[in-house]
Amino acid sequence: IVFVLLLSVVCLGVSSQQITDSQRLFSIAVNRVTHLHLLAQRLFSDFESSLQTEEQRQLNKIFLQDFCNSDYIISPIDKHETQRSSVLKLLSISYRLVESWEFPSRSLSGGSSLRNQISPRLSELKTGILLLIRANQDEAENYPDSDALQHAPYGNYYQSLGGNESLRQTYELLACFKKDMHKVETYLTVAKCRLSPEANCTL
Repeated sequence: IVFVLLLSVVCLGVSSQQITDSQRLFSIAVNRVTHLHLLAQRLFSDFESSLQTEEQRQLNKIFLQDFCNSDYIISPIDKHETQRSSVLKLLSISYRLVESWEFPSRSLSGGSSLRNQISPRLSELKTGILLLIRANQDEAENYPDSDALQHAPYGNYYQSLGGNESLRQTYELLACFKKDMHKVETYLTVAKCRLSPEANCTL
């Protein structure tokens, strides 16, 4: 009985340590994506403020009818589906979204001091999410490995543009970046909350 109790305590200690490590990694990832989301909001706001009122109205109208290329990455359609999704699923989607922006983020409009922060932070965030995916391998048989997670839907989305089309694409690129960073922030926050059963993870 004593041996069983000692083994239980040891197992509980190992499990607690794993949870603590995951919580630490999640906290770092959430902080990183929160900062990226703020940068995205700043870039979008700065670009909007440079437009005429009519330009803003027309671009916003077009964007509402359009979609982001990252919409091809299947993700929860609402907050209820997000809350029902597994931690690994939320991590996998977040990885794909971050991966899709590593290259096009280099061409985002805005001040160089802000823009230059984005690509390295995306790379750091992608690495952190990959570590979290590997730490949640219990469900791995249902999800691809890190090589299969690579996804770059934007391709030449931002290239070979000119005239008014360039203005529109710049607006859409910044708006989509802001939208996707908000998604990743939401998914990682919900996944992190799952580590605390007593917490209220309602969005």
